Amino acid sequence: MTTLDQPAAATTGARPRPWHDTSLPPAARAEALLAEMTLEEKVAQLGSRWVGNSHGGDHEGEGAVAPAEVTGTGNVAPLQDVFSAGAVDFEEASRHGLGHLTRVFGSRPVSVEEGRAEVVRLQRSIVERTRLGIPAIVHEECLTGFTAFGATVYPAALAWAATFDPELVERMSAAIGADMRAVGVHQGLSPVLDVVRDYRWGRVEETMGEDPHLVSTLGAAYVRGLESADVVATLKHFAGYSASRAARNHGPVSMGPREFADVVLPPFEAALRHGGARSVMNSYTDVDGVPVASDERLFTELLRERWGFTGTVVSDYSAIAFLASMHRTAADETDAGVQALRAGIDVELPDTLCFGDRLVAAVREGVVEEAYVDRALRRLLTQKAELGLLDAGWTPEGSVAAGEGRDLDSAGNRAVARELAERSVVLLANDGTLPLAPAGSRRVAVVGPCADDPNTFMGCYAFPNHVLPRFPELGLGVQVPSLLDALRAEPGTGWEVVHERGCDVREPDASGVPAAVEAARGADVVVAVVGDRAGMFGAGTSGEGCDADDLRLPGVQEDLVRQLIATGTPVVLVVVSGRPYALGGLTGAAALVQSFMPGEEGGSAIAGVLSGRVNPSGKLPVQVPATHGGQPGTYLQPPLGADSQGISNLDPTPLFPFGHGLSYTSFAVGDLELSSTEVPTDGSVEVSVTVRNTGERDGEEVVQLYLHDVLAQVTRPVRELTGFTRVRLEAGASARVTFELHADRTSFTGRRGERVVEPGEVEVMVGSSSTDTPCTGSFTLTGPLRTVGFDRVTTTPVRVAAVG
Repeated sequence: MTTLDQPAAATTGARPRPWHDTSLPPAARAEALLAEMTLEEKVAQLGSRWVGNSHGGDHEGEGAVAPAEVTGTGNVAPLQDVFSAGAVDFEEASRHGLGHLTRVFGSRPVSVEEGRAEVVRLQRSIVERTRLGIPAIVHEECLTGFTAFGATVYPAALAWAATFDPELVERMSAAIGADMRAVGVHQGLSPVLDVVRDYRWGRVEETMGEDPHLVSTLGAAYVRGLESADVVATLKHFAGYSASRAARNHGPVSMGPREFADVVLPPFEAALRHGGARSVMNSYTDVDGVPVASDERLFTELLRERWGFTGTVVSDYSAIAFLASMHRTAADETDAGVQALRAGIDVELPDTLCFGDRLVAAVREGVVEEAYVDRALRRLLTQKAELGLLDAGWTPEGSVAAGEGRDLDSAGNRAVARELAERSVVLLANDGTLPLAPAGSRRVAVVGPCADDPNTFMGCYAFPNHVLPRFPELGLGVQVPSLLDALRAEPGTGWEVVHERGCDVREPDASGVPAAVEAARGADVVVAVVGDRAGMFGAGTSGEGCDADDLRLPGVQEDLVRQLIATGTPVVLVVVSGRPYALGGLTGAAALVQSFMPGEEGGSAIAGVLSGRVNPSGKLPVQVPATHGGQPGTYLQPPLGADSQGISNLDPTPLFPFGHGLSYTSFAVGDLELSSTEVPTDGSVEVSVTVRNTGERDGEEVVQLYLHDVLAQVTRPVRELTGFTRVRLEAGASARVTFELHADRTSFTGRRGERVVEPGEVEVMVGSSSTDTPCTGSFTLTGPLRTVGFDRVTTTPVRVAAVG
C-alpha cells in the first residue's frame, strides 16, 4: 500500500489504480484520482513552473519583457520581476505535483535533443518525487509556428487571414501540432481570436482581421489542425482584449454588451463548436470596469453554463497577480487567487504566484470552499487523462520518443509556409508596371529598410524575433532569405539589382535618403520595401506592447517613399507590416503590394509576385486607411460610422476596402440567383452566382457574400461578411458558386439582450470585396421573431461547380 512518503515508482507491480484504467471515461478516471488527493496535492495541480525564469530573470511569453510596470505603491519595477516575484525553485514548486511546465523549448535556444532531454528530466523529477506521480502538461507558444529554435516560422496570423483559405490554415496548424507533440508538448497557446477594432493596437499582427466571420472560420480551422495532433488548442484572449481604449495594450475596454456579443464572442463560439478547442485563456483587460480574470459571468455563466465548455481555463501570464498589482481590485495575491478561482480560472500560468500555498491557506481558513478547487481540478485531470498522462504505461522518455532526430523545419513544413505566404500577398494597385517581366539588363533599385532584413517577415512571437535578439551570435536558426536576396535569386529575370537602405524602420535619421534617391534615378524601376520590425513592449514597431500613435509609416519611411516617387522612376511600393498603414498620400506609386509578415518563405513569395511567377490572390482582412488618423477602425460599421457626407468634416472612407485584392488576370461575378425571395425565420435560402476568369492567366478569386439588414430594432452594419470561398479557374473558365444561407446567419443581439432572427428585408451582395459587389438582391424573412442561442447555425456552407 502506498504511503504519503512513497513515490509513485515504488508501486511498480501493484494492482493498477483506477485512474490508470484506460477503459474508463476520462472524467471517471479524474474523479477517482481526485478522491485520493490531499488538499496540497490538489492545489499543486492548479499551478505551473517556468524553469530558469526566477525573480529578476529574463522572461519571454504572454505579456513578457516589458521595460517597466507601475506597481500598487507607485514605484516602477521591471515587469519580469512582477511576473515571477515570489516564484520558488522547481523542486519546491513541484513538491506536491505540478499542473503545467512552461515553455521548455520556447524560452531559450535549445536543440531538439536538448529540449527533449529537459522535458524528460523535469517530468521524471515530478513523477519520481511525488506520491501520486502525475506528469505535468507541457505548454508552448505556437502563433507563427512552434516557438522553438530552428522551427519553421510560418506567416503571421494576419497573413493567414489574407489567404481566406481555412483548409490551408488547418494544414499549417496540423503540421505545427505534429512537431510539438513529437517532442513532448501537450498544449499550444494559440490561436488569437481577438477581432481587430483599432489598427493602432500593437497585436493586430497576431489577429485574423476585423471581421468576426472570417476570424471564426479561420480560427476554427486552426483549432481543428492543432487538435488533430492531440495538442490542446488555447483560445485567446477571452474576451475583449483588442477593443482597448486608444488601442493601448492592457488598456480598459469600454464596450456595450451588444457589440461584445455580436463582434467579440462569435469567434470563440465557433472555435469551441467547430474546432473542438479544449482550453481558453483569459484576457488581461477589464471590460466596463470588471477585470476579465475575475469575471464569473464570462467564465462560469457564459462559457460553462450557456456554452457547455468542459475544458480548462488557463490564466494569461501573471493575469491573476495583476488583479492586485495592476487592476487593484484584489487586496493581495491571496485575494487575487481566490477571486480568479471563484470566477472559473483553473490553472495559473506561467508560475504559481497566487494559487499554491496561498490558496491552501485560504481554503483551510474558510475564505474559499474546497469545492472550487475540486471543480478546477476535475477539468485539469480530465484533460490529463485525455492526453494519456494518467496511463499506467506513460513514461517521460516515451512522451518524447517520436521527436528523436525531428527536423522542426522540414521540407514539408516549408512547402506549407511557402503556399501560405504566396496566397497571402495582396496586390492593392497596379498601373501595369507589375509583373516586372524579364527585360534584358533591366536595372531594378531595391530600397527601403525592410528590403534586406529577413526579420521584417516574422511576427513578435516568432522565435527569431521573440528570443534570439538576446543571442545575436546564433543568427535566425532557420533559413530566411530577405526580399533583396530573393529578387537576386528569382529565376529567369535577368535583372541588374542595386540596393540602398535609405533609412531605418523607426529611427528619424534620413541621412541615407539621398543615396536611395540617386539609385532610383539611375534605375528603370524602384522596389521600395517599407513597413515594420516586430518586437515586444516598445522594442519594435509592431507586436505586443508596440502600439502606435497614428497610422503613418514609422520613422521617416513615408518621406523616403515620397522622394522616390518624385524622381519619376516607376515605384513599386511593397509594405511588409503587422498592421495596415495609411497610404493615401503615396498614391503616386506605380503599384502597391501589401504583405502581412509572411514568414520565412516571404522573400520568395513576394519576389514571385513581383516577377509574375506567382499570380497574387490575397485579399485584405483589414482596410487600408487613407488618412493617418485611422477613421474609423474597421469596415463593420452601422450607418453613422460611414461617410456622413458633410455632417462631419472627417471622411472615414478607406483607401482600400476590406476584402480587396487584385490579380494578374481578371474576374467577373454575375448571374445572381436566390432560391427564394421569402424565407421563414427558421429557414434557409441558396444564393448562387457565376464567377468567370475573363483574363489570359489562370488564377484564384475569393468570392464574398455580404448581407445588410434593411430595417432592424437596433443599428446594424452597412454590410457584413457572411460567406466566402476561394475559386481556382483557368483562363476563360467559369464556376457556379452557391452559398447555403440559413436564417440564423442574420441573427443579432436585440434590445432585450437576446440574440434574435427578426422578420424583414435582407439585402444580399456578392462580389470580390466589401465594396465591389456587382451582384445585389434581397429576400424577406417571414414568420415570428425567433430567439436563438449557442446552438444556432454559425456557418455558411459553399458549393462550387464547374460551368461548361
